Amino acid sequence: AGTKETAFVSAVAAAALVHAVTRWCSAGNATECSCDVTLRHGGSPSQGWHWGGCSDDIHYGMAFSRTFLDEPFKNLTGKGGLAAMNLHNNEAGRQAVAKLMSVDCRCHGVSGSCAVKTCWKTMSSFEKIGRFLKDKYENSIQISDRLKKKLRRKEKSQRKIPIGKEDLLYVNKSPNYCVEDQKLGIPGTQGRECNRTSQGPEGCNLLCCGRGYNTHVVRHVERCECKFVWCCYVRCRRCETMTDVHTCK
Repeated sequence: AGTKETAFVSAVAAAALVHAVTRWCSAGNATECSCDVTLRHGGSPSQGWHWGGCSDDIHYGMAFSRTFLDEPFKNLTGKGGLAAMNLHNNEAGRQAVAKLMSVDCRCHGVSGSCAVKTCWKTMSSFEKIGRFLKDKYENSIQISDRLKKKLRRKEKSQRKIPIGKEDLLYVNKSPNYCVEDQKLGIPGTQGRECNRTSQGPEGCNLLCCGRGYNTHVVRHVERCECKFVWCCYVRCRRCETMTDVHTCK
């Protein structure tokens, strides 16, 4: 617990809840919420645009996420940095949704001109939010588990650098995920299928943790070149392919 991986999971879960609830509201599927009514009748008519359509009301989604996810940790805030870390990472996930909000517009006018635009606020795709949080995960900050007045970096030489509300925080260094550890529920990577040509996380170099990999040939048989024959059946050939499969040692 308290690793950068748990920080990432906390942030993603909080962001996902905001995203799902807000989408549900915008679709008109709830009685408690709908579109963002605070923007109605606003905009800048002098510049040729106004708010319209259905703007995503993330205010309700954010409040729902805070109530649902943060309450269990609020009673633990006096028991060290872990609870405060979880609260911070939950909020970092929510802030990612808010930060990546964008404005979409639709043009109105004669012959497709853009004399007037109707605009509305919309959330980014969750894929984009996930990529943002993945970047924050890769640059996460280790903090002291001894909570004083506020969260502080573990590295004393960096304590003057402020912690941003969008930063992900962790207390404990991550265990070695390469090696099986049944107590921690870590399966290790031995026997995992990997991609020999990739330099990414699924590549054999990274996934096998430097232990190398085994290669074996797998035979695939499937129906192919299927044609409809009048009347009334489908005739196919039987195709056989041989592919190399690589698994970590």
